[in-house]
Amino acid sequence: MSKTLKIGIIGCGGIANGKHLPSLAKQKRAEIVAFCDIIQERAEEAAEKFGVEGSQVYSDYRKLLENKDIEVVHVCTPNDSHSEITVAALEAGKHVLCEKPMAKTAEQAREMLDAANRTGKKLSIAYQNRYRDDSLYLKHLVEQGELGDIYLGKAIALRRRAVPTWGVFLDEEKQGGGPLIDIGTHALDLTLWLMDNYKPKSVLGSTFHKLGDRKDAANAFGPWNPEEFKVEDSAFGFITMQNGATIVLESSWALNVVEFGEAKTLLCGTEGGADMQDGLRINGEKNSRLFDTKIDLDAGGVAFYSGETENEADREARLWIESILDDKEPLVKPEQALVVTEILEAIYESARTGKAVYFD
Repeated sequence: MSKTLKIGIIGCGGIANGKHLPSLAKQKRAEIVAFCDIIQERAEEAAEKFGVEGSQVYSDYRKLLENKDIEVVHVCTPNDSHSEITVAALEAGKHVLCEKPMAKTAEQAREMLDAANRTGKKLSIAYQNRYRDDSLYLKHLVEQGELGDIYLGKAIALRRRAVPTWGVFLDEEKQGGGPLIDIGTHALDLTLWLMDNYKPKSVLGSTFHKLGDRKDAANAFGPWNPEEFKVEDSAFGFITMQNGATIVLESSWALNVVEFGEAKTLLCGTEGGADMQDGLRINGEKNSRLFDTKIDLDAGGVAFYSGETENEADREARLWIESILDDKEPLVKPEQALVVTEILEAIYESARTGKAVYFD
């Protein structure tokens, strides 16, 4: 019988309850044995709903890390504490899955990578959009050479009016920024991964705080408090890679745009292109004619049966657990996530200084 991993959750807020805990609870090779939150009642509620019998509850993550039975830790806290908690967990002998982005700053992200290399423990970052059916299918096509040499990518994370009004999303000190570091990070990670290009050369960036001061604004989550809105409401980046490839990054929580989409990518290569604007579409040229094809990713095809399905959060949890128990490399490598954070930081720096940022 396969070994069962014992997992501890640090941070029992929205992302833990909305993604990590429900998906981990479905995994037969893992059990959630410890819950930690600075608001102990939240940890208690999560333990009651998702924990196994005898689950432990903590309000101090250091106490959780002293528990020798815990082999894996999921870090689901605000961005400014990702590095501190992850490094401590790795040094305590735990494997770590940390929520995105890897860290608030590139320096903190490098400290996490150094700790993983030093301890020999596995570290991955929760970029779950790689695990979507369309993402995995497109990755397979790219690896087969269907698009040829990909020289243009567009990373799209645009919301028309969907500013998160809970937690610390609007707090620049704790989060490090707004939509760029929150949802732009997903689109950038997806695009870099599909292009398999992690060598940036230069970055130009712009950030805007144009709509955040509005009172009683239309918003999917209800009006935001302008006095609390300390981050950008939109941000854009122009990224040049060492091989000449270019990536355009668009991110917003509030932007006057009709066409919008989140965690999507557009790729242009020498042999074909792909986008996710209306499902997964592939385009190209064949027999002197242009074509475009929409990929059917449904598992069905038989009357009254829709097929077996696994969403990206469940797949992320399963493959993460398998990477540990079967000693395989995680799909999201910390070295890759570090480059994402470095580029995001460069966009913010470029926006602040009005100058391009160059990588060594």
